[in-house]
Amino acid sequence: MAQQNQNADSQQSPQQGAPDLSDIDHLSYEQAREQLVQIVSQLETGGTSLEESLQLWERGEALATRCEQWLDGARERLDAARARREDREQAASSSE
Repeated sequence: MAQQNQNADSQQSPQQGAPDLSDIDHLSYEQAREQLVQIVSQLETGGTSLEESLQLWERGEALATRCEQWLDGARERLDAARARREDREQAASSSE
């Protein structure tokens, strides 16, 4: 009976080992991308336990999402700049 309790205590649910991802929201694009590259390298190299691999994968997914957020924001800024330029060009051509 003690053996069963010990085995039950030693087993972790997937949620218990979830990595802390709260720092990712504060990373720059370059920081998030660099960490993502390192994680991909670690996963490709292997040698980690299943639990460690899952934690790396979860962090990698969160880092990839952060990179996408930065890129989406950059696209929006570029689109806004182009729209302002087109508006100025139209205003200049209509005043001629």
